Amino acid sequence: MSPERPRRPERPERPERPERREDQVRRLLDGPHPAVPPELVVEAMRRGARRGRRRARARRLLWLVLSVAFLVFVVWASVEQPWNPPPAETTPPLNGW
Repeated sequence: MSPERPRRPERPERPERPERREDQVRRLLDGPHPAVPPELVVEAMRRGARRGRRRARARRLLWLVLSVAFLVFVVWASVEQPWNPPPAETTPPLNGW
């Protein structure tokens, strides 16, 4: 018979990593919150409004460019008519003359 190996002492269970992070976040959120300066709120609203105006302007410009591209395509297609076969380069032979 083989001698039994000695067992290792069991380690105490450590909390999982996500649980530790969750506990840290809870402690941060439960603590006292710093006061927000009033000028910071006004500045954030001003920047947000400016960003909204810029986005609206960019959206309008994009629609304008897409509309012009579509119009150019329609004019080109109506002039060139790419769905029709190209005209023959040579004339067919004349038989029976």
